[in-house]
Amino acid sequence: MSRCNLKGVMIGAGYFAQFHAESWSRTSGARIEAVADAMPGRANEFAAKWGIPRTYLDAAQMLDHEKPDFVDVVTRPEAHLPLTELAASRGIQVICQKPMAPSWQDCRAMVSACKRAGVGLLIHENWRWQPWYRETKRVMESGALATPYHLAFRHRTGDGLGSTPYSQQPYFVQMPRLLVYETLVHHLDTGRYLAGEIDSLYCQMKRINPVIAGEDCVVIHLSFASGVQGLIDGNRISGKVPSSLALRSFRVEGDQGMIRCSSSGKLFLTQHGKDETALSYGLPSVGYRGDSIRAAQEHYISCLQTGQRCESEGEEYLKTVAAVEACYDSAQAGRVVKIQDRG
Repeated sequence: MSRCNLKGVMIGAGYFAQFHAESWSRTSGARIEAVADAMPGRANEFAAKWGIPRTYLDAAQMLDHEKPDFVDVVTRPEAHLPLTELAASRGIQVICQKPMAPSWQDCRAMVSACKRAGVGLLIHENWRWQPWYRETKRVMESGALATPYHLAFRHRTGDGLGSTPYSQQPYFVQMPRLLVYETLVHHLDTGRYLAGEIDSLYCQMKRINPVIAGEDCVVIHLSFASGVQGLIDGNRISGKVPSSLALRSFRVEGDQGMIRCSSSGKLFLTQHGKDETALSYGLPSVGYRGDSIRAAQEHYISCLQTGQRCESEGEEYLKTVAAVEACYDSAQAGRVVKIQDRG
């Protein structure tokens, strides 16, 4: 695909699609020409807000009329497989929001559909594009920490309390899998970005709020093939509302230094035998969580234009999905689970 201004369309005009649309309005190399949503009136309101020229109720009709270069799928996960197959059958490149799909089989089917059609499948995983993680990776690669041996994420939001939790996305209440599947998948993927592939994990989970179907409190112990050990400690109970920029804290420790991130996205470096110092780096003041959605979208468009491999290309992202599945396997069995190719 040439380095022209690519024509895109969106499917889904709900809560999180708003963040995509805002970022698309500032993303170079692409323009969004239409949006489809099956709920009457919602696409019209969405398009008026974000300056999108055309709206549709039916996604297939939109794809046939618009003939876009790519489609941005921002719907609930159960729609991802049929919409991916719909776009792939028309030779349209697919950007698809996480979670990838409700089951391992559906995720594999999405990859297969796009491979058969010869189109790209790029999973919209913006967490690793948050600037504090990109800068942490740069510092690690500079050798400032020497040999990393530990990383830890502490994730807190306070939107899961009460009889009507998750006001922005109330369908969370009915999801049988919640915190790992919908939220901590980000941290598993970012852990892979920073420390390499996960070898095994041990996961414990529980439900604090009795009105929800899934889990809302989780601890995951990680062992990476690189030798790094990791910890993901998350809940959607005890954080502030609205949540802090970086959703609590993060750190990587090496045998000669440590880097930590505060809840405001500020980074601090402590080298062996020295005092902690603040790191200065570019921290955008606009966009979603450090403008990570726009950074991710810039990457996806560059990949579509040049043919370079996307960091979260569908087949590659199956490694993150495998880690999610291993968390539920581990919690159910009460044991360490090796991450293996699930076939």
